[in-house]
Amino acid sequence: MPIKEKTVLMDGVSVDRALVRISHQILERNTDDAEDICLIGIKTRGEFLAERIADNIETIIGIRPSVSSLDITGFRDDVEGSDISADLLPDIPFSVEGKTVILCDDVIYTGRSARAAMEAVIRTGRPARIQFFALIDRGHRELPIRPDYVGKNVPTSRSEIISVCLPETDGEYCVKLGERE
Repeated sequence: MPIKEKTVLMDGVSVDRALVRISHQILERNTDDAEDICLIGIKTRGEFLAERIADNIETIIGIRPSVSSLDITGFRDDVEGSDISADLLPDIPFSVEGKTVILCDDVIYTGRSARAAMEAVIRTGRPARIQFFALIDRGHRELPIRPDYVGKNVPTSRSEIISVCLPETDGEYCVKLGERE
């Protein structure tokens, strides 16, 4: 789908600033059980954001939370060919049992990715709680899901698109707002 770029909403410095703020908010909200925090990034960009937040938390308190990535493709209810079978288990290399799981994604839009990620995590065990971080909240929810932590709220029209660009995936570091052509 061709995209006509409009504007850069956040540069790399702004993204880093938001991630440091979110890292502090996570620690403030989970002060009693900071050692039980684990971060799970929704592929693809969420996994890199989770790593950045883990780095920040380690810098702040000296403890690095467990970090993993999560492919939610098989858990989606809005992708043709997805088969949410009862025996499908995600590959998370640590136990989520009794942990505070923080799901990390680049953009929340309809809420369906967050729903799929929660389904996947719950299949692996029973966390004490699940919280959700999105760098960008653009609205237009189809499900009653909202993030606990947000880097930036960006009200958009349905014809607009948000692109989170990370060095690992895109060779640049910013958030852009574009228009579908």
